[in-house]
Amino acid sequence: MFILKRQDVEIYSIQHPKKDQQVPILQYQGQTFRLINVFNAAQEEEARAYWRDLTDNRGKACVLLEEPERYSVWGKIRLEQLNAETAEVQETAGVIPPCCVQACLLLLQAVYIDIEDLLGARQSTAFRKELMAVFQQYRLPQADSSDGLEQLLTTDPLALVQVPAWQELHLNRLLQELYRLGKQHFGNSNFVERAMESLQDMPLKERAFFLAWLKRSGAGKLWQ
Repeated sequence: MFILKRQDVEIYSIQHPKKDQQVPILQYQGQTFRLINVFNAAQEEEARAYWRDLTDNRGKACVLLEEPERYSVWGKIRLEQLNAETAEVQETAGVIPPCCVQACLLLLQAVYIDIEDLLGARQSTAFRKELMAVFQQYRLPQADSSDGLEQLLTTDPLALVQVPAWQELHLNRLLQELYRLGKQHFGNSNFVERAMESLQDMPLKERAFFLAWLKRSGAGKLWQ
């Protein structure tokens, strides 16, 4: 639909009607958009391809926002949807069901265990440090401290009473960086298939939902 610069738009946040979190909103010429996905400055081609897929192939009304440090894709919404329907907010503001967070944590733990078992303590210690740097860089809630990281790596995600309040952009960033670190440590992408096997522990319906989300996410192609 549009490719815009930061000076073209107004960006602000509104309070989620049912959750203790903020929803990012972009306004352009009286139209309102919600954040769908974020790419770093080196991912211009991926960002443009993702935006074109949504607009050309799926018929979505979207904008691609170009900034010096990142690219972001936003989908058109009506503000009354945000105020009236929690389910709509969950879909359009990047707030997704807990099962997607749990699935990403299963993948995270599977890669970590693989590194620890196959490559040894030295590599697993390095992986933890690199992972902490990623969490701190992207400010993932409940994950930017050593205690938080320890819990995420050791607690069964399916047994968590409350999963981290991560949005779609958090999960995409986590999966992209987890793939990068896994390939860096193993030297290839064979770890992906082993990690995906960990999803067998999920209930069938929730696993199917996550796999459908993963297929259309920005990081999905890395985990196929």
